[in-house]
Amino acid sequence: MESTDYLIVGAGVSGLSVANFLPKGADWRCVEQLHEAGGYCRTIKQDGFVWDFSGHFFHFRHPDIEQFLRDRMPSDEVFRVDKSSSILFKGRRVDFPFQKNIHQLPQDDFIECLHDLYFREGDPDTAETFEQMLYAKLGRGITEKFLKPYNEKLYACDLSTLDKDAMGRFFPHADIEDIIRNMRFPDNSSYNAHFTYPKGGAMEYVRALLHDLDDERIAYNERLISVDLQTKTARTTEREIRFKHLVSAVPFPKMLDLCGVEYDEDLYTWNKVLVYNLGFDKKGQTQDHWVYIPERDKVFYRVGFYDNIFQTPRMSLYIEIGLEPNAEVDIEGTLPRVLADLERAGITDGHQLVSHHSIVLDPAYVHVNGPSQADFRVKHAELTAQGVHCIGRYGGWKYCSIEDNILEARALATQFTPASDDI
Repeated sequence: MESTDYLIVGAGVSGLSVANFLPKGADWRCVEQLHEAGGYCRTIKQDGFVWDFSGHFFHFRHPDIEQFLRDRMPSDEVFRVDKSSSILFKGRRVDFPFQKNIHQLPQDDFIECLHDLYFREGDPDTAETFEQMLYAKLGRGITEKFLKPYNEKLYACDLSTLDKDAMGRFFPHADIEDIIRNMRFPDNSSYNAHFTYPKGGAMEYVRALLHDLDDERIAYNERLISVDLQTKTARTTEREIRFKHLVSAVPFPKMLDLCGVEYDEDLYTWNKVLVYNLGFDKKGQTQDHWVYIPERDKVFYRVGFYDNIFQTPRMSLYIEIGLEPNAEVDIEGTLPRVLADLERAGITDGHQLVSHHSIVLDPAYVHVNGPSQADFRVKHAELTAQGVHCIGRYGGWKYCSIEDNILEARALATQFTPASDDI
């Protein structure tokens, strides 16, 4: 039977980051069920278009993390972009975030939002759900015109089932003073006001993480089947591997299954996202990098424009559609609806589709709520005590950025010392 000190399950950003930051000379192995690294952070190049599995734009808050990656990439191959994003509301463009730009709405909608903001009811500090927080903090008008319909399309669930802090620092909070001030002195900055994006797509960041790693330690097309916590043995489709520590980016409930840990399946819910990458014959709008679509008569919740990042002459889009986890996916059947909705939204105008690609992300966004988080904390601690470390957006069952995944992986890897590896 083979053995290793550190068995990494998944060659995505989290797993590769752990391998990079392990103590020098550490004995590690990685198994990846797909034929290549990257997980969801992969790139497709087709007919002259460069697409990711979805919009993966890097918003670095830690210069050392960005520098670590850039040192392992061609120096002239990364765009630095000042973000421009908007909301399509009743056929007009409104700057994002919606709550700070209600003065750009049609007059009746603006008055309604402002009135409901001032006379809002409830206390956001005592709100228990995401929906309650929205109404209490921002009022009925802002909530029902954008925040509720948009997020219901994204998460594909009732917002009353989500924790009030389900989006953490990524939710663009604003109080009434911020909103009024923004009418005279615009300031729409947010956590992702600037982002970087490689000319070769997000996969270039994955290649940076692979740069210093021994390729022979990563086994592709090998899937984890089960984990024996008592003997610290992992069984894959190819072999059995003894480990001292197992680091997993596998979705947490799936990891519980693999470890034979009983849990209430109803506690862990998520959506899936159908992504279309679409290439057209000519340029479209040139201002925005992505547009939010709250209107329920449009099937998608967001449209992104790769061509406005790359400054290329043909419109290159990613389209995101949120679905319930058990929803049937009809890729070919939904595409005509997508194209029709793009035309009705004014995004395409006489454009001809010349190339397309699709992918289903499942899971995509986890549903963060009190019961699931309470159960997660208990079971995560139990697995950690037995040498199984679950990290990342799905292993950690949370909403986070790609940079957050790298930071978490580094923090875990640097905790491992020879003393901590004693069995």
